[in-house]
Amino acid sequence: MATRISTAAAKAELDALTALLNSGTLEVRTGSQPATVGTAASGTLLGTLTLNGTAFGAATTASPSVATANAITSDSSADATGTAGWFRVYRSAGNGGAATVDGSITATGGGGDMELDTVSIVAGGVIAVSSYTLSMPSV
Repeated sequence: MATRISTAAAKAELDALTALLNSGTLEVRTGSQPATVGTAASGTLLGTLTLNGTAFGAATTASPSVATANAITSDSSADATGTAGWFRVYRSAGNGGAATVDGSITATGGGGDMELDTVSIVAGGVIAVSSYTLSMPSV
């Protein structure tokens, strides 16, 4: 038998996770996403964005439960030139500062875990997040 959780439990788990990300940082990197969040970050760091003090809205009670990021301030001066391929989110120093979530990046409409206005980043240019959601399945 498989372990299952209710939609209410999935919502509670997702709300707890997103609370850890309040005021955290978001790195945009080139290349492929590492095997796990615990694996060292790879690829070129294109830029770092800061999440708001309330990084996400409340999770939905649907299956899967979904939390949508509140507006993320753009990085107005990218660190390097390259094609964004993945991201990693770190908790704020007050929440332990550890790497917590990572995922794929695509341009707007591309279906990535996070979507940017463009994945073609130019050093000194803007990195702008158009959408970012997290989900937690329930069965």
